[in-house]
Amino acid sequence: MTNLWLMFSGAFLASTLLPGGSEVLLVALLNQTPSSWLELLILASIGNTLGAITSYGLGRAGRLAKNPQDIQSRQYRYALAWIEKYGTWALLLSWLPIIGDLLCLLAGWLKIPIVPASFFMFVGKLIRYSLIVLLVMYSVDF
Repeated sequence: MTNLWLMFSGAFLASTLLPGGSEVLLVALLNQTPSSWLELLILASIGNTLGAITSYGLGRAGRLAKNPQDIQSRQYRYALAWIEKYGTWALLLSWLPIIGDLLCLLAGWLKIPIVPASFFMFVGKLIRYSLIVLLVMYSVDF
């Protein structure tokens, strides 16, 4: 049970603006308790999605302080172009380092509806964690 809470909280924190590697934690916990793969997969995906929704909320709140068009950073412009071009589909990439956090922030800032945004964030994160679980469970050596 402790491993499951550890996975959930680690995935949640890794998906907010805090640095963290939930993938490393998932691999370690899978190696320790391979029979819990499904629970670990689900909790990692949910925790990481809830962290992304937190970033979405921060973006929504940040809109009160600054207009999205006023920010000039390169990563921001890149993420903004993705969301403008692909809409909520861009949130499938919310798991990417750095750019994924910006995608979630911008989704909130641009007032993309929370339900489709959350769905695409969850699907993207579930796919990523599923691939990690498959690699570990079938012991693919790099």
